[in-house]
Amino acid sequence: MKTSGLNFRHLYFFYMVAKEGGVTRAAEKLGLAVQTISMQLALLEQSIGKQLLEPQGRRLVPTEAGRLALNYCEQIFLLGDQLQDALEESEAGKMRLTVGISDSLPKLVAYRLLQATQQLEQQVRLVCMEDEFESLLADLALGKLDVVLTDRTVRAGGSLKVFSHLLGESAMQLFGTRKLAQRYRRNFPASLHGAPLLLPTRNNALRGRIDAWFIEHGVRPEVVGEFEDNAMLNTFGRNGMGLFFAPSALAADIETQFGAVLVGHAPELREQFYAISNARRITHPAIAAILGTVQDGPFAVAD
Repeated sequence: MKTSGLNFRHLYFFYMVAKEGGVTRAAEKLGLAVQTISMQLALLEQSIGKQLLEPQGRRLVPTEAGRLALNYCEQIFLLGDQLQDALEESEAGKMRLTVGISDSLPKLVAYRLLQATQQLEQQVRLVCMEDEFESLLADLALGKLDVVLTDRTVRAGGSLKVFSHLLGESAMQLFGTRKLAQRYRRNFPASLHGAPLLLPTRNNALRGRIDAWFIEHGVRPEVVGEFEDNAMLNTFGRNGMGLFFAPSALAADIETQFGAVLVGHAPELREQFYAISNARRITHPAIAAILGTVQDGPFAVAD
């Protein structure tokens, strides 16, 4: 495919038809005649020599070539929007940081990590998106994100050219409502045998370490809930469904925001936090600020 043969107007019309599922709906959306849209599509398919759309029932859906083209169109138009925003923010003296936040990362941790960006002389506009770890890595590789904040590192030898930067870590503590804490605080951690526990799902980086910690201390709690999303886990914990682990650095916030109190310390159990970027060397000033500030903060890595 030669880019010199492509017309961005043709691409946009194709994108709208693919998204709306038909020429008529796309024409209505754009306020143009159906014939105009059809002609632009025909010119696009002629220029690349492939059929991009085919009928499926009453809808037009992308062909295999069309799906590939649609993926590129989404990237092109997203980058166009980001370019316009970046130019506007540059004129206003602002810096933009688009952050992907893994759904398993405690939101209070994400907030603490991102606080550093607000200490820069240049104003930073944060755009935060939450999703599953793998989806965020794909968006990072495509340039849709500047950085991903997560609780796990990227496996070595992966196909994606992204790099893990250890931000910090925290020992874990067990929390619960006052009623549960009074019941299970005495003789901790032996008291956890049969206790109701809320845990992250097994694809979470912390879960394996928690299970090993239980085995080490010879306790077998009753797992009453497993959650991929950390915020959901904390919500159930706040309402007394079970005990839950959280970083010790967030103890005061956990008590204030969730009304939960400390049940016991698990200093051997540690959660780590990472920034994943497209570059081995961090150059974005806002990301560099996160890396620099964390080293002396509550998440500093223990020697």
